[in-house]
Amino acid sequence: MYSGTTFRDQSGHLVGVHQRIDQLARRDLGQMCSHHVAILHFPSSRDILHFEGNNGPDGIKRKSPSVDEPWHYIDPTKPDDRDLVVMILDHHYNLVQALRQNNTVRAAFEAAWMSHAIVDGLTPAHHYPLSDKIEELWGRPKEERLTVLDKNFIHGTTGLDTINKNWEYWGAKGVFATHILFELGVAASMRTARFADTCPSPEWVAEAEQLGLETVFLRAVQRVYALDMYHTFWRNGWTTGLALQTRNELIPEIIRTVTFAWYSALCEAYPL
Repeated sequence: MYSGTTFRDQSGHLVGVHQRIDQLARRDLGQMCSHHVAILHFPSSRDILHFEGNNGPDGIKRKSPSVDEPWHYIDPTKPDDRDLVVMILDHHYNLVQALRQNNTVRAAFEAAWMSHAIVDGLTPAHHYPLSDKIEELWGRPKEERLTVLDKNFIHGTTGLDTINKNWEYWGAKGVFATHILFELGVAASMRTARFADTCPSPEWVAEAEQLGLETVFLRAVQRVYALDMYHTFWRNGWTTGLALQTRNELIPEIIRTVTFAWYSALCEAYPL
């Protein structure tokens, strides 16, 4: 999901989707735990936002392309695609430990990066098998694209092959151009929405606690995938219907999942 540019620490605070979701989820977490002193141990929105944008996972793409770069994609049609799930659970474990140690900086980092992974995993554009397409177009795995230029320009076997492959990636309805435009559409649709009613209900939380974070996340992935938003966008472009789906279904689903992930970590560190 769009998190602004990655050239300075404050980038993306104006329209960054990740930053906005972090703020809303932290607001909802505060509402859920308003009567519990444990909330005082959880990082503030300001602390969490420090680890988005330039200091977030997207910043790695510019600073050290393909070197320890998080890959936040998941294929909802493949139950064995668990890399992103494992990453989220690792961040959750580390967040619990940081909270127990009252390490605010580490807790803010883990909260931000776990949120980033969850948000991307629940973004329709991140359900597209981009890794396979990159290997098809570049002729090698995504991890072997070691420079910013190499990640963004495809060298074909001939001049015409170079043009065709780059057009398939960057041109009209190209693989990555479509990805970027979809995420910008989400960002624009969120801009004026307040999302006042996204705080999970006690009944929702009780069921989520029984299921656990992994199942809560995977069920959310399936609900988002069932909306078929990305295929709709690829066919028709950004529409009023997609904007309404974004505001009324997609973003509330994401906010609830992030809020619960943080809440479950806080409960594990400081039983409420």
